[in-house]
Amino acid sequence: MNITALTIRHDLEQRYSAREAAGLARIICCELLEQDTVDYYLGKDIILSSKQADELGDIMRRLHNFEPIQYVQGVARFLGREFKVAPGVLIPRPETEELVELMLKEIPADARILDIGTGSGCIAVSLSKELPGAKVTAWDVSEKALGMARENNAALQADVRFVLRDVLDCRPSPEECYDVIVSNPPYVLEREKLEMERNVLDWEPSLALFVPDADPLLFYRRIAELGRTLLVSGGRLYFEINRAFGEETATMLRGQGYINLRILKDISGNDRIVIAER
Repeated sequence: MNITALTIRHDLEQRYSAREAAGLARIICCELLEQDTVDYYLGKDIILSSKQADELGDIMRRLHNFEPIQYVQGVARFLGREFKVAPGVLIPRPETEELVELMLKEIPADARILDIGTGSGCIAVSLSKELPGAKVTAWDVSEKALGMARENNAALQADVRFVLRDVLDCRPSPEECYDVIVSNPPYVLEREKLEMERNVLDWEPSLALFVPDADPLLFYRRIAELGRTLLVSGGRLYFEINRAFGEETATMLRGQGYINLRILKDISGNDRIVIAER
């Protein structure tokens, strides 16, 4: 019997659901304490060294404080790759994987791509790796996020150009020109905080998550304005959106002169991606 795994699970059930606690116990044993996965499922116990025992104590303390397991591990998986993450940098989501997978089916292999609000760099680096002929640029307003994105770019041997830039207060040069602009900007309303888990609210960066209730399309509207200058004729915008604002986002884009609007649903059936053409 894996006494260590059972102890971890029971301890975490003080803070998490039984299902979450079981999942965290497996990650701790197999990925952080490096137990063989087969041994774990066969119920073999772990003989912890004194160093591992200390590490486990630190892991449990952090999880009891609702720190996301990705921050505890220091990595998050995105489209089969590991990206470094830490507090202050948004953890990549499966919905964003869907966005990138769609782009890889649609955009030219040699496209000039701009990723606005790059965070960990998961979108930009993934596009650069999968489309080595593309020229990928990524903006973010956070120095911390850009530092992490640059680390991921180097570790994964991608070729992304990173720029510190606030999309709400920037004047790009006339020479800047792109075939594609992609963004997963802040889109969670302030009032939605009441429905969110502590591991998001207490740990992930508010700067990358929230928009004012009174202006949910703040970033989309500004990026669309920039796109009218930065995108070539026929160039596309790819947005990840708040599921409640698909039609509103499309209406705003039509009002700015964009055409061929599409609203696509994610794997859960929610409006999640909006695509528009200049």
